Amino acid sequence: MLLEPRTPWPARVDEPPRRPPPLDGADAIVTFIGHSTFLIQTAAGNILTDPMYSRRAGPWNVAGPRRVRQPAVLFDDLPSISTVLLSHNHYDHCDLRTLARLAKRFDPCVVTPLGNGALVRSTGIRRVEELDWWQEATTTALPITVTPAHHFSARCPFDRNRTLWGGFMLLAGRLRVYFAGDTAYASLFRDVRQRLGPIDLALLPIGAYEPRWFMQPIHMNPAEAVQAHLDLEAAESIGMHFGTFQLTTEGIDAPLRALEEARRARNVSPARFWTLPFGESVRRPVRQPPSATTTSS
Repeated sequence: MLLEPRTPWPARVDEPPRRPPPLDGADAIVTFIGHSTFLIQTAAGNILTDPMYSRRAGPWNVAGPRRVRQPAVLFDDLPSISTVLLSHNHYDHCDLRTLARLAKRFDPCVVTPLGNGALVRSTGIRRVEELDWWQEATTTALPITVTPAHHFSARCPFDRNRTLWGGFMLLAGRLRVYFAGDTAYASLFRDVRQRLGPIDLALLPIGAYEPRWFMQPIHMNPAEAVQAHLDLEAAESIGMHFGTFQLTTEGIDAPLRALEEARRARNVSPARFWTLPFGESVRRPVRQPPSATTTSS
């Protein structure tokens, strides 16, 4: 892998941060902060997925890939966070410095697959619920189920696969949201649909996939993400895990171009599988305008 040629990325992409909009009666508002970090605002509380606010994705934040894009929502602009969904222990998904900041400011509950509790508690998080695949959380304000993923775990050369990895299904009002975490393509997406029911919004990884000889067992490429979208029978899917850290050899915009090609090849409308610009939000369901009234003279 070290000998593979890498498409250069820009040293920095500067974009102004955004502020999350108010919930204002929606079942959920989903805001893309960057990489695999989403803010999901609901009436039952606000959720962060795989929160990552540090400058580097690596040990002690001094090694590992450096951020090209800063978080699209400033940490100080986050609303109160009640729940963190932590998919696995890789540095770009499980950032101890960010978890410590969340513990100090919000004291959230962390839901995570089995074996990650000790690491999470080391940051000052007091409430951690560790679950196996298909188990449902019992300590959260809204229903959350841990789902399978095809991936691995490790934070050093000596702890490979000692802890579990996964995704999450959550129910926010009438809206069913699926966060896939980090995963390769596998039959698990059909299983998720069959066992947990219809999906309104799926958050699926589309980046960090080249070269395929090395990455195929752990990361989907955009064509596989489109197949996962079809397996899930999701009403909508949003791509993630791109444009923030250069983890692999493809260019910064390659996932977006490849997603467009994959959609065309499978006749999937851009309205069904798309990407949110960094910092932008989607409201679901869309608030309907007031109905017109008819007056008679």
